Amino acid sequence: MATEDQAGGNTPKRPSRQKAFDKLVPLASSNKRAPEAKQLSTLNPNELMNVTIRLVRKKSAAEAVSRSIETSEFIPRGVYASQYGADPAHVRLVEAFAHDQGLTIVKVSLARRSVILRGTVQNMSQAFGVYLSNYQTRDGSVFRGRAGVIHIPEVLENIVEGVFGLDDRPVARPHFQIYKDAESRLFVPHVPGRSFNPNELAKLYNFPTGFTGKGQCIAIIELGGGYRTKDLKTYFTSLGIKTPTIKAISVDGATNSPSTADSADGEVMLDIEVAGAVAPEAKIVVYFAPNTDQGFLNAITTALHDNTNKPSVISISWGAAEVQWTKQSLNSYNQAFQSAAALGVTILAAAGDAGSDDNVGDGKAHVDFPSSSPFVVACGGTKLLATATGISSETVWHESVDSATGGGISDVFDLPSYQVNAKVPKSANGTRVGRGVPDLSAVADPATGYNVRVDGQNFVIGGTSAVAPLAAGLLALINQKLARRVGFIHPKIYANPAVFRDITSGNNITAGQKGYTAAKGWDACTGLGVADGTKLAGIL
Repeated sequence: MATEDQAGGNTPKRPSRQKAFDKLVPLASSNKRAPEAKQLSTLNPNELMNVTIRLVRKKSAAEAVSRSIETSEFIPRGVYASQYGADPAHVRLVEAFAHDQGLTIVKVSLARRSVILRGTVQNMSQAFGVYLSNYQTRDGSVFRGRAGVIHIPEVLENIVEGVFGLDDRPVARPHFQIYKDAESRLFVPHVPGRSFNPNELAKLYNFPTGFTGKGQCIAIIELGGGYRTKDLKTYFTSLGIKTPTIKAISVDGATNSPSTADSADGEVMLDIEVAGAVAPEAKIVVYFAPNTDQGFLNAITTALHDNTNKPSVISISWGAAEVQWTKQSLNSYNQAFQSAAALGVTILAAAGDAGSDDNVGDGKAHVDFPSSSPFVVACGGTKLLATATGISSETVWHESVDSATGGGISDVFDLPSYQVNAKVPKSANGTRVGRGVPDLSAVADPATGYNVRVDGQNFVIGGTSAVAPLAAGLLALINQKLARRVGFIHPKIYANPAVFRDITSGNNITAGQKGYTAAKGWDACTGLGVADGTKLAGIL
């Protein structure tokens, strides 16, 4: 396996063309660790590939976000590109660079601040001063990887925010878990009295009644799997609910591709069925993208700037620990989420399902990204017990070392102003006080989870993956009720913690790791707690 030093030593030399593009400099924050996989010699230099060049904004969006908080007035999508998108002059310079390197312009979007280029592996390697190679993981899957930094021409240094797609290793995992019998480890079907239909949870959590999400659009980001229309019709018929309008959109060539119940299909069906059962008349648009840093980012920006479907809420149930992302990814994704705040689009993301460790295994506490972005509503998980008369108990979801809510203190993002009075504690790793995760919670324990239909079978599924679409459905109801988008809700919910039912029992400490314990008020297990849907609508 190549080390970063070896990979850097193999960086191809670019042929001299236009002098303006001759001098290369490292792209800030683009350093990537060598893959933990076997390096192969199978990469064809003539293979075609796409990269996304992400450009800086014309001007900062911070003022627009502040204005949206104070006035609830958002930038119209049609206006955003001209004020906060990419500068056309910058695009022209990137196009000249692409021409100089023998690359083709696939697509330009000023709103998304993206220029997508296509070319051979050899040309891309030379253009960006990187060494690319195929790698194979233990399970046999093969991906294209790199190590070290990306290089760009010096004239683009203050223009390019990030370059995505050179490396196409998987970046995220779905945060869902199918409930299994403790002894046989077989998947368990619906459990009467122990698992819930999403519309039942809407009643238990006091979601606004008399609203269906009509006129709203919920975007769902998926990095694999697919859905079967027949299953959706069967599921919603069983709930006595009309099947919602569902639309699949391909991003970077990915498609709706259902296979088996133990695949990412479980995530896709969970997301659609939960959101659809809560807000059945909202349009649900599923953006399918490859599970790469480029695919994930392109899916988010495509949904955010979709002028046809106009999502008001975006649900994300995929993620990975902050430490597993490059700094350029963390920055560029976070910039996209800031754009969402300015546009009045609420982003919700699962906080993880492996406790405070978040599947890292280094003895430290970690939080999951993108839920750790300060512009994202981070969704944690609980264990819920209820009877016909109401909720019996609700505690932190923590069944085992690999089945527990994520949550903690960000190592990347500073404490946001809206959390200043939330008494966010120091990180379990030391003295840092950063962005606290999650913001809110709902049932996520697969042992008390959601009744879902996947690939012709009925299962109980949990994970914080379920909480994001549940909250997305709730916000679609609230948007309909208020006849406007609520957008960036963080300042209002932290100023009104009484609309949440505090969860004070349990912890997310993974065995042998550092972690957090529930307490009165905000905590790094369940955030502010479980929202009373009607009260939440009142303060928004």
